[in-house]
Amino acid sequence: MHPLAILYQDEHYVAIDKPAGMLVHRTWIAEEAEYAMQRLRDQLGRHVFIIHRLDRPTSGVLLFALSSEAARAMCAVFESRQVEKRYLAVVRGWTEEAGVIDYPLREEKHKEAQHAVTAWRRLATVELDIAVGRYPKARYSLIEAIPETGRMHQIRKHFAHIFHPLVGDTTYGEGRHNRLFRTHFDCERLLLMATELRFIHPYCNAPVVIHAPLPPDVTELFARLGWNASYPYAAAC
Repeated sequence: MHPLAILYQDEHYVAIDKPAGMLVHRTWIAEEAEYAMQRLRDQLGRHVFIIHRLDRPTSGVLLFALSSEAARAMCAVFESRQVEKRYLAVVRGWTEEAGVIDYPLREEKHKEAQHAVTAWRRLATVELDIAVGRYPKARYSLIEAIPETGRMHQIRKHFAHIFHPLVGDTTYGEGRHNRLFRTHFDCERLLLMATELRFIHPYCNAPVVIHAPLPPDVTELFARLGWNASYPYAAAC
């Protein structure tokens, strides 16, 4: 079993590069599955505390605290929205160059919809000579998304709402385009990567920027699509 890639660590916090398909913590949905919290605890030989979450199919920067006190301090930073999270995603169609999606989201059917905002910009496009449905060609965009709120499945739901669902999303996406990427590019995953996390460190009051490199399979896919995107590791606080 390969160790988790550590992107950042100091005496209070540690950030890993969570692989796609790995749960953040044990859940009744998949209790027997491997999950990041236990893996990191075993790897470091100490308890770790969850700060935020990523969907199971999403890869990238995931931050933990090394004490309950540090967890409370960082959760306060998140709750006050003094954190910036950046994601890369591949979506169906050619989007506009940039925009803001301001659309309330309901996390559960019986609950009220909550304020949710996602800013985004388009980085690249591609047109494939592959017919999908009634269209002779397939178009896709590479976008950077910056969620201003942290609702469950926010990016996935927001881009489905504007008719540009994420490729590989089996819940909110479109099966024909997911099959195209499986068949022609051997891509089985959700194309959503948490590439960057920025915050002011609550202990040293210095800015911290943590980057996650693109997974090798995504880098290879982007090369085949004619795209180039790389995210280096960050320096410690």
